[in-house]
Amino acid sequence: MNITGGIYNRQKIKAPDENITRPTLSKVRMSVFNTLSSMMDFGGKSFLDMYSGSGIMSLEALSRGFERAVAVEQNKKVYSVIKSNFSKYEKSHDLKLILGNSLKICPKMNEKFDVIYIDPPYFAGVYEKSIEVVRDICEEFIILEHVTEIAVPEDFKILKQKKYGDKFITFLSYNS
Repeated sequence: MNITGGIYNRQKIKAPDENITRPTLSKVRMSVFNTLSSMMDFGGKSFLDMYSGSGIMSLEALSRGFERAVAVEQNKKVYSVIKSNFSKYEKSHDLKLILGNSLKICPKMNEKFDVIYIDPPYFAGVYEKSIEVVRDICEEFIILEHVTEIAVPEDFKILKQKKYGDKFITFLSYNS
């Protein structure tokens, strides 16, 4: 697996066991960040990856100009792979990896994030709860990667939704 753009374009990243995770496809990652770049400037911005998997979304964010990235992963084996992936970049970037359950950790965070990426196991039934727990720490956008319909809270609006095969990428922001 390779980073798809920015200063680390084509850098290789190790993927965890595919029986445990489902890494976001390169064409989807490219599209997410291209779409996002048309909506905001990444300089000085922060990125939270709630269900990190390989850590690739956080690394893509830093590669493309985000100032800070935080990844949360609860599986210890996957966490070890992410830690290895991050070791090459954490000395030169504000990059943090947290071991634990996103639904418990995120509401306790004392910082806000400009972009929050939510891509849990597809059928875990935690999308709506994930949106709820990051409500107070989201500054600009929530991005969902999903295969089934998601109930979007009334105080959020869908800015954009794209389909890639059987999955959707949905960009949300607060209604204002």
